[in-house]
Amino acid sequence: MKKYYGEFGLILVTMIWGMGFVGTQLAIDGGLTVLQIVTIRFLIAAVIMGVVFYKKIKKSMNKRALISGIILGIAQFTAFSLQTAGQMLTTPSKNAFITSSSVIIVPIIGLLLFKKKLDKLGIISSFMALIGIGILSLESDFTLNLGDILTFMCAIGFACHIVFTGEFVKVSNAIVLTVVQFATAFVLSFIAQICTGQLVITTTSMGVVGVLYLGVFSTCICFFLQTVCQKRVEGNRAAVILSMEAVFGTIFSVLLLGESITSRLLIGSSLIFIAIIIAETKLSFLKFGRRSDSKCSVDIDCDSNPEMS
Repeated sequence: MKKYYGEFGLILVTMIWGMGFVGTQLAIDGGLTVLQIVTIRFLIAAVIMGVVFYKKIKKSMNKRALISGIILGIAQFTAFSLQTAGQMLTTPSKNAFITSSSVIIVPIIGLLLFKKKLDKLGIISSFMALIGIGILSLESDFTLNLGDILTFMCAIGFACHIVFTGEFVKVSNAIVLTVVQFATAFVLSFIAQICTGQLVITTTSMGVVGVLYLGVFSTCICFFLQTVCQKRVEGNRAAVILSMEAVFGTIFSVLLLGESITSRLLIGSSLIFIAIIIAETKLSFLKFGRRSDSKCSVDIDCDSNPEMS
């Protein structure tokens, strides 16, 4: 069970992110602009992480971790900004679907930047998850406009963040990476807020509740947990698991916002769940019942992985 802690952690991340759709709606209904929400959530996350882990950060900070964290922060800010700009020019459902296409971009970026081999089952599970997300999110309109293009660029940003996180966390402290990327994203968001004249903030109590949830849970806890868990989970598998955000987002929308359960919800969620099973098991359960020489490979794997002993 210990070997699956990374996967369980990422599933928890998607659950919290799914609830984040409700938090975002509360913040927007409370009068906050999207850019203000992005700035505040990263400020809250950076302050909390900085205060709680100050000694650890001071001890573990080095040039490599600083540069890596800045790169992650730039990827975060870019992805969120492009997603926001895209949502202004396209429908929310298309924005959600195109953003989630990062699940199939991750293995391609891994191949181009880090020469990682493409896993056939991983590619199949990625496309299956993408289809499931599409069923959950897309309406009948498939036209392409500037908003769609900006959103696709946002998906590339999120895919880069997943890939870079998986690589950087191998050589740098997860806490330092998380704090630096939060601080970087906040600074860039605040500069953008100044440039667009959105410094004056007016909101309601529900807006405060929404942005606090986004800052503490969806940003601080989730991205830290994602960074830690990706030490144990390969990038493509992580991308497929994180695509469950669409499922939990829909579930919480049904439970808390009164949206109805539809056949699209059931079919889309099922496809994503099957995709995760394929990505995690590599269909190894189909190998059961073969000759006893399969036991040798199991023994070899156990010896080569201390966590299994």
